[in-house]
Amino acid sequence: MTFVHHLALRVRELEAMQAFYTTWFGLTIVRDLRPRALWLGRGPGPVLMLERRNEAEPAIDAQSLELVAFGIDAEHRSELRARLLALHMLEAETAHTLYFRDPEGRRVAVSSFPF
Repeated sequence: MTFVHHLALRVRELEAMQAFYTTWFGLTIVRDLRPRALWLGRGPGPVLMLERRNEAEPAIDAQSLELVAFGIDAEHRSELRARLLALHMLEAETAHTLYFRDPEGRRVAVSSFPF
């Protein structure tokens, strides 16, 4: 059996990205490896690794539609939608999913789609 173990994102501004993912998704630091990396999560389970990228690595393409999606319940989805609209951050939405961008331009989403 396989499952998601971790996601690793290469980032330019480690602290800005940590602030974004902790604020918008409620993640907390589970391992602090600064200045190289921060691991974020919610207790046991998969973690989001933010790893400082090298200067030679390309930035995120502003037109990229690849994304990292987080699960959310319908009630909190509505609250988050209002916040995103107030900050002019909502890029797109479907019946279950809200799409926006992190500070480095990576597309992220929250979804209440029932699998």
